[in-house]
Amino acid sequence: MDKNQTDMVRVLVLGNNPIDLSGVSTKLLLKNQPIETQIAFDVKSLQERLQHFAPTFIVIDDNLGRAALKEAVQWLLKDKRTRHIPITVLKNSNYIETIGNGALNFVLKQNLTGEALYRAMTNSLKFRKTQRYLAEAYRKRKGQLLRLVKNAPSYQI
Repeated sequence: MDKNQTDMVRVLVLGNNPIDLSGVSTKLLLKNQPIETQIAFDVKSLQERLQHFAPTFIVIDDNLGRAALKEAVQWLLKDKRTRHIPITVLKNSNYIETIGNGALNFVLKQNLTGEALYRAMTNSLKFRKTQRYLAEAYRKRKGQLLRLVKNAPSYQI
């Protein structure tokens, strides 16, 4: 595998407006980073794209709608092929509530640049790695704590 293939950033963009999504794809063109982009318009086409495309990042447009956004994120977090991939949501405003749906990063569309989007995606990757590390550390320490409590002598006052 050559260097360009290993450095390739693969982005899956999910949304329901082809014009907006092509704009996002255009903004992702960075001078020093090769990027491959695939576009999906709903959960069904998302599943079809994932049959032949292994993304590094997933970007979801909040114009998809609250219910469809929640369904897509939940499906991505449950699927073993995609649960480790960071998800960034492109938001129209801060007033629309999408926090708590499983996405790690949110970016406002106004004044969106390729550099800002790329920085948000790399931050998402760091967040996801940290989240996985903390979950694993908690899982290990939880067992140790339970054994410690179980083996501790009980005192009565």
